[in-house]
Amino acid sequence: MHCRGDFEASLNSALMTVALAWPNRFLGLGAPFFTALSAEPLPDPHWVATSADCATLLGLPGDWADAQALRVFSGNDLWPGMQPLASVYSGHQFGVWAGQLGDGRALWLGELDTPAGPMELQLKGAGKTPYSRMGDGRAVLRSSIREFLCSEAMHALGIPTTRALCVTGSPLPVRREEIETAAVLTRVAPSFIRFGHFEHFSQSDDPAALRRLADFVIHHHYPACADAAQPYAALLERVTLRTASLMADWQAVGFCHGVMNTDNMSILGLTIDYGPFGFLDAFDPGHVCNHSDAQGRYAWARQPNVAFWNLHALAQGLMPLIEDSDLALATLELYKSAFADALLSRWRAKLGLRTAEAGDRDLIDDLLRRMADDRCDFSITFRRLGGFVPGELNTAVRDMFMDRTAFDAWAVRYGERLLREQSNDAERALRMNRVNPMFVLRNHLAEVAIREAQSGDFGELQQLMKVLARPFDEADSATRERYAGFPPEWAQSIEVSCSS
Repeated sequence: MHCRGDFEASLNSALMTVALAWPNRFLGLGAPFFTALSAEPLPDPHWVATSADCATLLGLPGDWADAQALRVFSGNDLWPGMQPLASVYSGHQFGVWAGQLGDGRALWLGELDTPAGPMELQLKGAGKTPYSRMGDGRAVLRSSIREFLCSEAMHALGIPTTRALCVTGSPLPVRREEIETAAVLTRVAPSFIRFGHFEHFSQSDDPAALRRLADFVIHHHYPACADAAQPYAALLERVTLRTASLMADWQAVGFCHGVMNTDNMSILGLTIDYGPFGFLDAFDPGHVCNHSDAQGRYAWARQPNVAFWNLHALAQGLMPLIEDSDLALATLELYKSAFADALLSRWRAKLGLRTAEAGDRDLIDDLLRRMADDRCDFSITFRRLGGFVPGELNTAVRDMFMDRTAFDAWAVRYGERLLREQSNDAERALRMNRVNPMFVLRNHLAEVAIREAQSGDFGELQQLMKVLARPFDEADSATRERYAGFPPEWAQSIEVSCSS
């Protein structure tokens, strides 16, 4: 691997014009937490996509994506201060203890000191690590584009998430269900620490390392917990509340993660590890987006309960530090009301309700039941509700339902509810359109962009990125038809699995 010599020789590198500081705090945890190693070089790399918004977050200059950056973000070079490593963790996968896992195809480059604070940069698909478990450590163009698009799309939706700076591609062949080409995704987050990191050191009976990890997370990410009577229970409480909020965000936008294993749960309450994800098309609470999930464990409607289960696994991992099972269970109980309150608040916002009434939950549940019975498109239905006017026929949203009589009965109740709070139709429509997106990353949109990118044409990928960056904005009729219309019939045949 080329390092400092090539860097100093690259005098025209855009990033030479800025001071890059790499705090590398994670390294201070010590050897039990990671294996230091270099990436496997990616042959003949090329740019596939970059995120200007993520680059701005990192404080990078506008012309950062030069030849030197291409080498670094393909795993072929390093900037001074980068100290690559793969971290070790364990976890429950599909509800079963899987033992030691770890960064099997991800490589931590270090932390970049940014205007928003230290941000970790990680290469996904940079080759084998000691934790690859018979895998090749590579990512393919298909999965890398999916994660890149969804990371940035979720951010634009206002949902906590890891970010994606860029994707680089290569002609290197990689075998999945079929031969595909390799790619490397550079993803960004304040921390990639997961529930599984705590499970690992608890299960391996290393209380000193477990305490060091918890103290690290508290010091750098939850400093207020240090002043609590029981800092580790306070840590569990903060993670519990963030996770509850995240689950409400997912449910309200119709997002399905697809593989909510404990090693895919962020200690910061971020959406992490995009694989077989999907956004709901026709509303089905039992929708399973992961073709590998034969039991439907991670169906849309089950996600909140799975998160609660995962928090119990985290609490078990923290028990050597908390030591009081009653306190841990009482802390976990906060999830139930926090999630219920957060989700109800989001549903009210999606219906344009500014006040709270006792019957709101029934009104919302009845709408969702009607949508499920008639398999109404989730995003389009809520977007069209923005144009609802009490006492009118409201054809645009009414036509989403097969049982018009049932919808009409619900619409009367909804209209009466709006009138009781003296809702202004125009003002309410503006508010609803700020929480009900017109554009989400449906699987067929990603599939079209991927197919064209696989042929070497990145134009559709770039256009889709622009649309997803402004998900709530109105658009011209051609853009709406192309990116916000009903999914085509062939979209029903798309299958995504854990290899996606």
